Amino acid sequence: MEGGRETLMKPFSFVHAADLHLGYAQYNLDVRREDFNVAFREMVDKTIELKPDFMIIAGDIFEHARPSNMTLENAITNFKRLRDAGIPVLTVDGSHDSAPNVITGTILNPLDSAGLIRYLPRHEGASWRNESCYVYGIPNFRTPRKTEEELPVFLENNKPTPDSSLFNILVFHMALDIPALKPPQMEAEAPPELLPEGFNYYAGGHIHTPYKFPFKKGLLTYSGSTETVSYEDAETEKGFYHVEVNGKGVPKLHRIKLETPRRFIVLDRNYSGSTPTKITEAVVQLVKEADETEAVIVPIIRGVLPAEAGRGEIDLAKIRSAAEKALLVHPVLRLRETGVPEEIIRSIFKGELKDLKTKAFEYFFEIFSERYPREEAEKIARLAVDLLSPLVEKQETKVKEVLEEFG
Repeated sequence: MEGGRETLMKPFSFVHAADLHLGYAQYNLDVRREDFNVAFREMVDKTIELKPDFMIIAGDIFEHARPSNMTLENAITNFKRLRDAGIPVLTVDGSHDSAPNVITGTILNPLDSAGLIRYLPRHEGASWRNESCYVYGIPNFRTPRKTEEELPVFLENNKPTPDSSLFNILVFHMALDIPALKPPQMEAEAPPELLPEGFNYYAGGHIHTPYKFPFKKGLLTYSGSTETVSYEDAETEKGFYHVEVNGKGVPKLHRIKLETPRRFIVLDRNYSGSTPTKITEAVVQLVKEADETEAVIVPIIRGVLPAEAGRGEIDLAKIRSAAEKALLVHPVLRLRETGVPEEIIRSIFKGELKDLKTKAFEYFFEIFSERYPREEAEKIARLAVDLLSPLVEKQETKVKEVLEEFG
């Protein structure tokens, strides 16, 4: 907090976590679902050892709005451990565990009713306080349009009342439109000016990499995820923050590393000019050299193929079976076929659109260009075109293969 405060408050501490994604059976593997539970259990273990005054979870506690009974039982068991240790859990919903409709509601409501968590947006004033702290939470609105429309209404109906004699925390789950903060492939859900002023600590969720930034005379913090949700955040250390606030209201953040998250090995290489056969051989060799017990190996195969060579000629089955000790090999194709993308892109700007696929590409490219950088928009547009034929022909296996190759 800027300049601290003259009036001393009682020092306290809290834990800030987010993006637990409990119940996520990544790659359709039950063992990966259990990995997310194990990470949460370790987080609870460490929190109980730290003895904070309360815990904040800034959304995406669950992967789905309707978690399985097994996932729910594991969550209840660990939330009960926190309650028995006298540590209140203050939460908001995220893009995954927010209510898909009014009838279903969010799973956080019954957990709140059971006294296991406090789902802040559900309570009067959307807040909680103790003798040193005021905590306000906003719900997740699922899309940028709804956020811009409905967040101001929520704030009007549940007016935030930060108190200058307390340490004030705002809890939210969304990617703010701050270039230095938001990953390029992630769509911003709200401009930073939508968040209210007067808070000392803005506790964010949704971005899986930990960040700390000065923000609105306070501190904007994303705690990051507790397990690897995507290979794109595999290199990021998994954990959460333990925040100690002194009598002057100045926060000191301690990064608490989790030891249990599964090891990911990302092998990102460019194979431009090589034939599909040579690429397959090279990736197989790379996987064999990187093979590690129970790890997830992700070879990212980039580059431009020679003329007349196709992505479908890469032997993915051979690559997947190249490791002996790893839990899984998950190849991701980022290859471009010579000629086709360049011709299509040139035709877009020259107006020489003739065939159906080219027209479809132009349409998708224009739509996605409004939300993503050019390179990312091009990749997604090409995926959409690749899915057209198998979807029309109801080739479910082919659809799954295309999506899997996309990553």
